[in-house]
Amino acid sequence: MTPFDPAAISPETLAFVKKLEAQLAKLPATHEVPIELTRRARDEGFGPFPFLPPLAEAVDVDIPPAPGGPGRVRIMMPEKAPTGVFLHIHGGGWTLGRPWHQDHRLRALQQATGCATVSVQYRLGPENAWPACVEDCAAAARWLIEVAAERFGTDKIVIGGESAGAHLAATTLLSMKSEGKIDRFHGALMTYGMYDLAMTPSVANWGARNLVLSTPTVAWFTKNLGVPADQLCTPLASPLYGVLAHMPPALFQCGTFDPLMDDTAFMAARWAQAGAAATTIWYPGGTHAFDYFDTPLARQAGRDAVEFLTKVFSG
Repeated sequence: MTPFDPAAISPETLAFVKKLEAQLAKLPATHEVPIELTRRARDEGFGPFPFLPPLAEAVDVDIPPAPGGPGRVRIMMPEKAPTGVFLHIHGGGWTLGRPWHQDHRLRALQQATGCATVSVQYRLGPENAWPACVEDCAAAARWLIEVAAERFGTDKIVIGGESAGAHLAATTLLSMKSEGKIDRFHGALMTYGMYDLAMTPSVANWGARNLVLSTPTVAWFTKNLGVPADQLCTPLASPLYGVLAHMPPALFQCGTFDPLMDDTAFMAARWAQAGAAATTIWYPGGTHAFDYFDTPLARQAGRDAVEFLTKVFSG
């Protein structure tokens, strides 16, 4: 039985998907709501995702910015010397999200692995067109490479993110590779990313069914990113088209009810074809962003991420 077999989906997951779909059906689709309203609603704890307030132990730190960028990261330190540093890039379709929205998620990873976490603040679309977000994430990576040993006492860096954050993690690795710094990254945690902005078949054929994402919503997010049509398939826009030799070991995670399934399948295959270690874990019945809800499937994804980070940081 494969993860894509309907019989592989647990009753608990099926019940969750049914409940989530019913809740989302009562709300306007993300692409139908003014952006500022959605941003404010998420900041105030409204919408489909559980609200978790910012943590006092997370500290915003100014760093050398990309031209026009915010030059800021959000850091959480463990009680003991860090085992490594997780450079995290939040999701939100390049349009939504803030680093503090990830505080609780990152604290859980920190407590389980002993790592420090650095979450990147980057410019959002449509106010800031591509490649602004790419440049901000690359600037954060350069800073971390420079200060890791002195500030964190370790040179073990793993980069990662979810959805648009995984996309930006991939573009950041490509940027660092072009600068001769790819060897400073020991791993990549790539969670249901979008790696082809021209749309892989699973996205293009998904349709209007709203399980957090739909084809129209993905198209709207991609439009907000603001990539010129003639650059849509260039590596720093669609990293699936990049030369992936010398990439660090990666864990790819994705649910089988996620329109971005092909992005994960294709990127993991290209990663491996380039000679890099690539592990893919499929979560039967997992929707996009399924791991942000308190379910058995989400907890399993969390354990898998912890296992990967622990292995990399202890290697």
